[in-house]
Amino acid sequence: MSTTAPAPPIGSRLRRAILPVALAVFSVVGTFGASQGQPDRRAPDALMVVLLLIGALSLYWLRTHPILVLWATIVSSLIYMLREYPWGPVIFAFVIAVFRTIRLGHRLAGWIGLITLYVAHVGGRIILGINEEGIYQVLLVGTCFVVLGVFAELFRAHRERVLAAARTREEEELRRAGEERLRIAQELHDVVAHHISLINVQASTALHLVDRQPEQAAPALSAIKDASKEALVELRSIVGVLRQSDESAPRQPVAGLDHLDHLISRTERAGLEVHKIVHGDPRPLPTGLDRAAFRIVQESLTNVVRHARATSATVRIQYGERALVLQVDDNGESLAGAPNEGNGISGMRERATALGGTLTANRTPTGSLRITATLPI
Repeated sequence: MSTTAPAPPIGSRLRRAILPVALAVFSVVGTFGASQGQPDRRAPDALMVVLLLIGALSLYWLRTHPILVLWATIVSSLIYMLREYPWGPVIFAFVIAVFRTIRLGHRLAGWIGLITLYVAHVGGRIILGINEEGIYQVLLVGTCFVVLGVFAELFRAHRERVLAAARTREEEELRRAGEERLRIAQELHDVVAHHISLINVQASTALHLVDRQPEQAAPALSAIKDASKEALVELRSIVGVLRQSDESAPRQPVAGLDHLDHLISRTERAGLEVHKIVHGDPRPLPTGLDRAAFRIVQESLTNVVRHARATSATVRIQYGERALVLQVDDNGESLAGAPNEGNGISGMRERATALGGTLTANRTPTGSLRITATLPI
């Protein structure tokens, strides 16, 4: 079943018709007025009016069929001039068609049109014995045609630069949007993995104690409540970035190393003893670096809680002149082989790489896992 393209809106068609109609009226009226001072030219007649209307009204289709419109103006202008009708605005339709054709990128067609009209006009006058113009006038007309083509080329080049700049901005916006989606995905993974791991550990503890020592299950249930509440707050803060409406989303400071003590306290409530060791003088860090450092430590402790059979972990932070070094060790049992790199370790490595740093995950001689991140300041 064949389909046809929908017709453009009436308003759009009316706007497109303004220039052709206005030029048609101006050309006919202007030519009749100019003929009063040109008694040596052919008197206006019906053919002259038809030629003027063809050239002007064909501009209505200039946007959709620029080359066909160009040749319509060439033929009508050439016949007009060779019949020696009065000089007037007949050339305006051709000028507009050439300019638009070249500006839209049909450069070869535009220049061929210029050369064709010029050569056909000069050659036609010689063949028909119309020699009232001297060599000076012939060269002047040729120069005007060249200037017209050059101006059209300049406007075309400007248009291409504008379009290229627009494409570059669009690609940059898409790239930034992709990076932002990746960052949000990493944030979501870190937040969900950390809090769900703590909830899982505390839930296991509560289930173990609820029948034997119910009075000791209360702290575990309280820890579950706190962890779930903090998870919801952080999730709402992250997801709020994605909202498209004008609703006010909850706001809180971006998590950084100043939240590290709270993170350690929360992790210790899950049964993992955490030691923090700081080397150098702590100082404010760039927001991106501070957030990445906190998330790396958070994910490292999450991995210890979830995967390592460990009772304690050590977090070392070294503030250097040019880099911030993070190291997280646990006292887990000896495991053979290299650590399994899931989403956690790969996500931490992506955070470090995005800042121009490095991250390694290796087994120590005792078999425990060591995460080391070097983040340039």
